[in-house]
This record gives sequence, structure tokens and C-alpha cells, in this order.
Amino acid sequence: MTPILSQAEWQARAKAVLPGGGFGNFDPAVFIREGQGSRVWDEDGNEYVDLLIGSGPMLLGHGHPEVLEAVAEQLPKGMTFFANNAVGIELAEEICRAVPCAEQIRYVSSGGEADMYAMRLARAFTGRDKIVKFEGGYHGMSAEAQMSLAPAKMVNYPQAVPDSAGIPEGVRAEMLIAPFNDPDYIRSLLAEWGNEVAAIIVEPLQRIIPPEPGFLQVLREEADRYGILLIFDEVVTGFRFAYGGAQELYGVTPDIATLGKIIGGGFPLAAIAGTADIMAHFDKAAVGADKWLMQLGTLSGNPVAAIAGLKTMEILRRDGQYEVLRAHGLRLQDMASAALEAQGIAHRIAGDPTLFEIVFTDSQLRNYRDVLQADTAKGAAFNKVLMSAGLFKAPGKTYPCLALSDADFALAEAAYAAAAEAIAG
Repeated sequence: MTPILSQAEWQARAKAVLPGGGFGNFDPAVFIREGQGSRVWDEDGNEYVDLLIGSGPMLLGHGHPEVLEAVAEQLPKGMTFFANNAVGIELAEEICRAVPCAEQIRYVSSGGEADMYAMRLARAFTGRDKIVKFEGGYHGMSAEAQMSLAPAKMVNYPQAVPDSAGIPEGVRAEMLIAPFNDPDYIRSLLAEWGNEVAAIIVEPLQRIIPPEPGFLQVLREEADRYGILLIFDEVVTGFRFAYGGAQELYGVTPDIATLGKIIGGGFPLAAIAGTADIMAHFDKAAVGADKWLMQLGTLSGNPVAAIAGLKTMEILRRDGQYEVLRAHGLRLQDMASAALEAQGIAHRIAGDPTLFEIVFTDSQLRNYRDVLQADTAKGAAFNKVLMSAGLFKAPGKTYPCLALSDADFALAEAAYAAAAEAIAG
């Protein structure tokens, strides 16, 4: 049985066995004990309204009774098999019905893994090596993804800046970095390099920055012009922005999409989705040994994750779910803006009602470098007060969920007011 200890005691133990004392995700000083609905509790017994929701997957809230029931029915039947299972096929069928670009999918266990394979798949299909990535875009932890994710040093485009040690120099040469929301730059970049580019990989909403009208359409047109595959990283936006994801909301269909978070219903599950001719490269019998992309994973298509995701998606298909989610997000946004405006604090709310953040700037936010110009110290101070007032959220994102209640909104309104007052002083 897990002992009852304070967070400080758990942190001391963690430091002995974990680098930095944490899992590499959230603040290592915070230990969450449990979650129910829209709330979480830490090991010191502090209660929070959860606006992190596991970094996105718990769209229904924690411990949704229908999801728990579906998982409980599956557990006695087996937890993993390293073989096909029926519920994994049902989930794949539903993903293919929902996501515009998805004729077939391939399961993996994490969104970062899906992104890695998506880039490799584009290279296999096109026979080219170069990848276009947008500065500040997050696509997991592969060597390619760790190029110009969060560079502190600004260099000229399209030069890539590695964000991690241990990446071979040769990776940098195959990555072309572009500014988000700059169609003229993309056109000029591809006029020079287009015939060597395998894929353009993009978050349709880059972290919290929306695409400007027409930008994603330009990426689609330019990809078609040069025979490049367009990859939408929908690990975050998939089944959050709309049932068909950002590609449904924005009306632009990529060649490949990566999915994660919500499709696993809180369990580790992700997928690469694409047209059948592209996905055929996972089938050695279809494309031959030279063009085959080897992929396997012990937990790929895990039946417990698949049943949780399938039930989650069933609930999301019910009437009005996305309208409620967007209304929840707008309500939070309005509360935050009202509190900050009352104190005369310049800010912008960036993102979508289903995923957003408050950025302390009075300038337009079009790309990563614009966000860097914001007052990050003020943002950190604001978020610190929110946490102390009972709002649990990531430093750079706010994730509304369907489980939020009037009591949660009342707490949020008071927290925003307290945080705005604190940073105005």
C-alpha cells in the first residue's frame, strides 16, 4: 500500500530515483493524488479545478462513469496481447469515419512516436529526405522534432537550431525551418527546396497561435505543387476542436495526421492516419522490402486504451458536446479578460476556446518570435497566483473540459480576479 506522505516527502524520494526529481512533464514539486470529474487533489490534500486535464486527454473529466465501466469490463478479459483485438479494430473504424484524411491508421503508444513515424512515412513514400517544420512547433521528442522547438538564439530561416544534446549534426541538414503564418516565406522556401522536401509538418494551431485565414490552404496548395506530403499534427487538436479535428474545423485536409491524447481516453494510445496509398508503406507485402517502413510496439492498439477511447468518442458524438465545450472555454476567457481589463493590464487571449492561453502583450501574435516578446515574468506570476487560488493548469495552456460546473467557474472567476490584482501591484 502506498504510504501517506506529504508532497515534500515524496519530492525527497523522487530526487533519489528520478533525474530532476520528476517525470520531465509538470512541476516536480507537485504530486497529484487523485482526480474526479473536473477536480484534482495533491498529496497535501489541496483541491484544484483542473485546467490541465492530463495535458489534454481527459476531455470528459476524470473518472467518467461510462468510461470506467467500459474499462472494467475489458480488464478481466486481458490487458494486452501483442496481437490484433476486436475493440482496436472498432476504434480504427471510428477514427477513419471521423477524420477526413484517414482511410487507414497505424497505432503507436504516444503522440511523439506518431509524429516520428509520420515524418519517416513521408520520406518512405516520396523518396526524399528534407522536412519543413515551423519554428516553435512541437512534434514530440525525436531528433527532427527537437529542431527549433524553443530556440533561445534567433537565427536566419531556414537554419535549424537543435534544442537537445545528443542529436547528430546530419539531422540539422535535413530540416528546413519556417515562420508560422508566413505564406510568402513558404512559397519562396519551396521554390528553392521543394523538389527535395518529403513533408511539411505543422500543428494546425501552433501551440496557442491560430493559423491566419488562408495559411493552411497555402500549405496544401504548395505541397501539391511540389509533390510534398502535408502532415497535420493533431495530437492535441484531434477530437478537441471538432469531432473531425482541426482539419474539419479549418476545412483543409492533409495527407497524414497524427492523433493521440483523446483517442486513448486517458490511457497511452496514439495513431498515424492517412490515405491508403501512403499507409501501404507499413505493409511489406504491398510495397516490397525496399519501401517498407518497419513499425511495431508492445502496447500498440492496447485493448484497454482502445475501449476507453472508443467510449470517450461515443460520448463526444452526442448532441451538443462541442457546443458545451466551446461555451465553457469562452466563459473562462471572458472571466480572465474582465479581471485583467479591470486592472488595466495589457493582454491577449491566444488560441481557440477549446485550448488557449493568456499572453501578456499588446502586440499581435502570429508566430513563435511574437510570443517570445511577451512579458513571461508577468505570465509566470499570474499562473502562480492561479495555482494558489485553486486553478491547476500548465504554464502555457488552458484546457477546458466538459466536466466543468458552475462551482468551478465561480472558483475560476475569483482566481482570475486575485491573480490580476496581484500582478497589477
